Amino acid sequence: MSTEATPTPLSDVIAAITSDPAAAAFTARAAGQLREGVRCEATVRTHDLVIDEPLALGGTDAGPNPVELVLTALGTCQAITYRIWAALLDIRLDTVRFVTEGDLDLRGLLGLAEGVRPGFTAIRHRIELVGPEPAHRYTELARAVDEHCPVLDIVGQTEPVDREVTISTT
Repeated sequence: MSTEATPTPLSDVIAAITSDPAAAAFTARAAGQLREGVRCEATVRTHDLVIDEPLALGGTDAGPNPVELVLTALGTCQAITYRIWAALLDIRLDTVRFVTEGDLDLRGLLGLAEGVRPGFTAIRHRIELVGPEPAHRYTELARAVDEHCPVLDIVGQTEPVDREVTISTT
């Protein structure tokens, strides 16, 4: 009987990147278009998404709106990163629960007041870690997750966006 651990997809990825650091680079992609009203449809890999605004903002409420997706992205990326880093640090983790809220001032979106940001003015991200480890192990895990969570890095930093607009007339 072998005492070696069974490789996981994560260990395979780590091994591939360790042997060839260029294998770590990839480009994430989303494509989509505006449909009727403010409803958008997008595709990410093979997943179709409907993004819409609530009725109060002129939508049909057919799906979450973009800022809700940002909050969802943060919460779910943190949960996934907790799972990954728990495995890397050999910390037992039963589950991760999160509630992520963001404050917006619609005057920024609608151009109703100078100097009002159109984006979040505050984000509150509450995480509950559940598992049998001592608290200091989960504190260690939280530090690792905050250092390595891609979406936390994205929303916590101001990065320039290389934007290009193409005009097509009909």
